Amino acid sequence: MFNSICTFPLPSDLLAQGIHPTSPLLALGQASGHVQILRLPALPANSSQRCRDQSSSTNGHGTVDTAWRTRRHKGSCRTLAFNLDGSQLFSAGTDGLVKVATTETGEVIGKIAVPSEPNGHPDSPTLLHALDPRTLLLATDSSAIHIYDLRADTTIQGAKPQQTHRPHDDYVSSLTALSPSETSTSGFSRQWVSTGGSTVAVTDVRKGIVFQSEDLGEEVLSGTAIGDKMIAGGEKGALRMWEGGVKGLMGGVDKKFTMQKGESLDVMCKLWEEHPGADVIAVGLGDGSVKIVQVGTKRTKVVDSVKHDEVEGVVTLGLEPGGRMISGGGSIIKIWEKETPDDPDDEEADVDQTEDDSNDGANGVERAASQDDSSEEERRPKRKKRKRNKGKNRGGSSHIMAFKGMD
Repeated sequence: MFNSICTFPLPSDLLAQGIHPTSPLLALGQASGHVQILRLPALPANSSQRCRDQSSSTNGHGTVDTAWRTRRHKGSCRTLAFNLDGSQLFSAGTDGLVKVATTETGEVIGKIAVPSEPNGHPDSPTLLHALDPRTLLLATDSSAIHIYDLRADTTIQGAKPQQTHRPHDDYVSSLTALSPSETSTSGFSRQWVSTGGSTVAVTDVRKGIVFQSEDLGEEVLSGTAIGDKMIAGGEKGALRMWEGGVKGLMGGVDKKFTMQKGESLDVMCKLWEEHPGADVIAVGLGDGSVKIVQVGTKRTKVVDSVKHDEVEGVVTLGLEPGGRMISGGGSIIKIWEKETPDDPDDEEADVDQTEDDSNDGANGVERAASQDDSSEEERRPKRKKRKRNKGKNRGGSSHIMAFKGMD
């Protein structure tokens, strides 16, 4: 179903990626604290190219260009997200800062300090998500989800979230916006589903936490929503699916499948809705493989399996606007293109089913050819060991914090 058409090496381990909502732009956050944006090429089907880490790479089929690259955070860059129109890029790192930059130039136009834990200890970010043009979500190691109003006129010393919720008892591992309701007048979602610890939760920007699941018996590492289905992946290889939206989630676990026993399901993303009752997602595993899974009302099956890396687990996964899948892990990213549907070599295998459970300023931006000046000790283990690096033992708008050109 998918062919690898490009492998792009990085000078440091990849921890985060952000995919532009409308253009073939890919933002990468690395253990060295660097953030860079790649401009992806329009590649012909069935082509294959090996990309080099430089500002422009080509083999005659197209180029992968580095638009800009900079040491954005003093620690590692843990999470990235574009705003809804793609004009700005949010990044957050272990230096305790969220930085807002223009997508075009990488120039920093705002900063927000990550709030401390309730006990006063420093907290670290895990996820960023722009819910709508005026709302930014920031999730952390301490299980907090902070809600920021992007219209607020604040200062770096006094910036505080408008709301904070703690729907889990451990770090927030995934966050997915739900489709807006039929009665929505704005057309934007006001709710999201998150995973963390051993639970799944739904939070509303106005009502707060509206649902938290019971203990699922294993650490939940990933999640997504597609159609009326909510899907979560666990550290032991269990894929859980709830149908019927929030009401279905509140009704308990609908179906539980073993994707690959004993292998963690570290990251997932939705691909497409194939037809009513059957949707397709991609799941990245700790063994470096990516499974393409059709989740249906009556049957769930793996329709393809590809290998991102033989050693490193998959830590990032997404679908860009042109329909190409992007996987990341270790010090490489891979770009995958969908095969034609009549390929006779496509294989599929059923999933084992178990019982149901009822700038830095313009002058601070450097080109990709610059040397990586970080130390090895800033590297982090692959994601399936991520929890060990969490917690205490770790050693939209121009109105946000407009301190132009600050570090």
